[in-house]
Amino acid sequence: MDQHVQSIKSSFAPGAVAQAILASAIVLTISGCIPGLRGATHGNETPSIFNTPTAESEDAEVITESTGNIELHEFFNDPLLLSLIDQAFVDNQELKILAEDIQIAGNEVYKRRGAYLPFVFFGGRAGLDKPSAYSRAGAVEENLLANGVSFPNPMPEFLIAANVSWEIDIWRKLRNAQCSAYLRYLGTAEGRNYVATRLVAEIGENYYTLIALDKKLETLDRTIALQEQSLEVSKANKEAGRGTELAVQRFQAEVRKNQSEKLIIAQEIIEVENKINFLTGRYPQPVDRQSEEFFELNIHPLSAGVPSELLRNRADIRQAERELQASGLDVSVARARFYPSLIINAGVGYAAFDAKYLFTTPESLIYNLAGDVIAPVINRNAIKADYATANAEQLQAVYNYQRTVLNAFTEVINRMSKVDNYGKSLEIKRQQLDALEASVDVATKLFQNARAQYVDVLLAQRDLQDAKMVIIETKKEQLTAVVESYQALGGGAIQFQYSDISPTEQ
Repeated sequence: MDQHVQSIKSSFAPGAVAQAILASAIVLTISGCIPGLRGATHGNETPSIFNTPTAESEDAEVITESTGNIELHEFFNDPLLLSLIDQAFVDNQELKILAEDIQIAGNEVYKRRGAYLPFVFFGGRAGLDKPSAYSRAGAVEENLLANGVSFPNPMPEFLIAANVSWEIDIWRKLRNAQCSAYLRYLGTAEGRNYVATRLVAEIGENYYTLIALDKKLETLDRTIALQEQSLEVSKANKEAGRGTELAVQRFQAEVRKNQSEKLIIAQEIIEVENKINFLTGRYPQPVDRQSEEFFELNIHPLSAGVPSELLRNRADIRQAERELQASGLDVSVARARFYPSLIINAGVGYAAFDAKYLFTTPESLIYNLAGDVIAPVINRNAIKADYATANAEQLQAVYNYQRTVLNAFTEVINRMSKVDNYGKSLEIKRQQLDALEASVDVATKLFQNARAQYVDVLLAQRDLQDAKMVIIETKKEQLTAVVESYQALGGGAIQFQYSDISPTEQ
């Protein structure tokens, strides 16, 4: 409130009517001086359908339900992965920190809830007062009697009283502030839900990365075994005079290279395991994972549904929406500061100079009642600045909501397209892998019969190993894209059960 204000004392005295008229004049004067609000630029229209490969297919069946509606224990079919996710929901430190943020936001709602209710204070006082005999107070007390008895000197004082202060929420300034805090409380809870979806996706991504690394180790072991066979053949050919030391050394070098690569992958496995351990809130330890055929791994089928479901399912969109609603109320609160405030102060109690008279009624009874109407008149720059700031923050909330929706749509399109394209690529790479396996088999037999050069075998084995590594990586990217698509559609969150602290209309 600006320090240059006009305070009008109102009570039940005859001047109350004049004071009310003056207050009305102030309101009319002030309302004409409130700055105008700036509006946000119009955003792009939300698409009616998702531009995904499934939606573009002419033969595709129209599916209206989004995969984001599926509960995560139904979406994932791996009990080991689900146990990691469940543990993360319990022990992940980031979720615990966000839970405390929700508690803090809830406390702010409780604090603002009491702002528009009367504040009642009760207390007592005991004291002693000795006025000078040559002061006005001392001279007056010399000639005063109470119940025919002179006032004692020094004079004790005993007081028990209750005081009430109540700002009448005429312009809903206090209620709007509480509703704004409540919306931010809900937004904080939605923020935690969004982090939960990201946590599910991150654990899933690392889990499938771990399985892919296991598959790479298995591939290296098979490649090394194959190369060691070729090494033995090259040694035998050398001893028989059909080969040279060059072939032996080249195969030996290839074996050592892949043995070294195994150690690098083993280190990657340790690091990925510890990423999962960190996300689940536990210290480094081995991570259990399924061992079924990697390329046969399939998760729940994906369906984008309709855009309206995305707006409902994505927790970050719901959070941005809450922030937008709260910022609108903040503007109303800032606007109400231009108008007068009515504060009622009252008190009632007992006071006496002798404790035996303290509760004598009505002689020791004291009370007061007053109303203060306070309105800013001159030098309202601080209020105008706060009003303009609230307007700017509201525009930020509008643009943040638009950006959040745009980002959500982009994530859905990118990730679901990735699932489709990587799936098609995987099929082509399987055909490539079949051809390379056949070429290695042919080259090995020809080399064993001295009908092919060692270089042909070496290159064929190397191409096969590279193709296997690429197809493993492609399958991993496809699996992680499925997990990310589930998260982008709003799936994977366990809704936070927040307390019912919604504002009550009064």
